[in-house]
Amino acid sequence: MIDLAPGLAYTVTETVSPSNVAATIGSGLLEVYATPAMVALMERAAMLAVQPLLPHGVGTVGTAINVEHTRATPIGAQVQAQAVLVAADARRLEFEVLASDAKGPIGRGTHVRYIIDNDRFMNKVLDR
Repeated sequence: MIDLAPGLAYTVTETVSPSNVAATIGSGLLEVYATPAMVALMERAAMLAVQPLLPHGVGTVGTAINVEHTRATPIGAQVQAQAVLVAADARRLEFEVLASDAKGPIGRGTHVRYIIDNDRFMNKVLDR
């Protein structure tokens, strides 16, 4: 059994660029950091919080996310997302996620991931 203790945290950063704004991604018409990009950054932080502690061949998959995107961020700004593990129950992992730029929080919420055996998971996917 894998023992992951609540409190594990990880932060990732990216720069807002033309490739991750709402107008490019298709989630809006403006040249501001896209909500789907923020969600992906939050998921990446959660995945990286636990991945180094998992055995070879074991990973996690995201199954639920509930976030609010509360402030717009322009091209050129840095965005960071932090994920903190708040609950671990067998294979289910729950995180609090927060995204910020230099002026403060831009989004927050919760994210659920499940621990999986990578090969077994992919075999099931390919059998669908």
